[in-house]
Amino acid sequence: MGKSKVLVVGGTGYIGRRIVRASLAEGHETYVLQRAELALQIEKLQMLLSFKREGAHLIEASFSDHQSLVDAVKKVDVVISAISGVHIRSHSIGLQLNLIKAIKEAGNVKRFLPSEFGLDPARMGHALEPGRVTFEDKMGVRKAIEEANIPFTYISANLFAGYFAGSLSQMGSFVPPREKVHIFGDGTLKAVFVDEEDVATYTIKTIDDPRTLNKTLYLRPPDNILSQSELIAIWESLIGKQLHKTYISPEAFLATLKGLDYKLQVGIGHFYHIFYEGCLTNFDIGPNGQEASILYPEVNYTRMDHYLRIYL
Repeated sequence: MGKSKVLVVGGTGYIGRRIVRASLAEGHETYVLQRAELALQIEKLQMLLSFKREGAHLIEASFSDHQSLVDAVKKVDVVISAISGVHIRSHSIGLQLNLIKAIKEAGNVKRFLPSEFGLDPARMGHALEPGRVTFEDKMGVRKAIEEANIPFTYISANLFAGYFAGSLSQMGSFVPPREKVHIFGDGTLKAVFVDEEDVATYTIKTIDDPRTLNKTLYLRPPDNILSQSELIAIWESLIGKQLHKTYISPEAFLATLKGLDYKLQVGIGHFYHIFYEGCLTNFDIGPNGQEASILYPEVNYTRMDHYLRIYL
């Protein structure tokens, strides 16, 4: 069988642009949704044109024009949504409900991958307010997918390295500190750090794989399952010095959180579950999921000691 035709929605975004290029690299006929509102966003428009030069097809459609979405979906076998779900940028998860309606009407899509690419929302029903809204919105999308009987794969990519590894999981910066560092709790709970290019690579590998049909794919590259202290130790080894460490108790963290802007509370509140509960690694995957590095051992994923070298 030939490779699936792929439509990427949100293809100019942080993870979406990587998925477009991973799809092209794997030889899929790749389409990118071109929304009318991007016509005045010059950087995104130029990115779309660069995809076209690389072999992608651009399809004009809008979330407010149902028929345009149906027509776009009918051209492909697989739809991957990567629209933003980050409140500090633009939280657009709910727009996918329009896309789901179009996929259901079109009736030809053999796999839909909604915009998740983070913590598994099905395991975050206990999340703190207001951060739980992220997971509730994603679960609402899942409910709509499953009620429409649309074949799916959910991607739980854990922590993007650009946000969490380069910063040593500090708040307020995306570059690693060279003098002092804050550590959540005792710094020993494990998290999972994944290079964004690897997220895209694993995502594209799932779309023609029957093993991931109606499953959640967890990205847990074994060498990147690290505690915050272990991540900091890698950086200290690279720069040849010890950082001054301040340990933040759960109570102190929650007290700080309360004084932040709403949008910051939503995102930073997730730190509590990651670094004080160990929510990324404190469970077994089980029969409804698959682990990416086991399914695709051929992927030479980026280790964090190599990733951090770029900041030297």
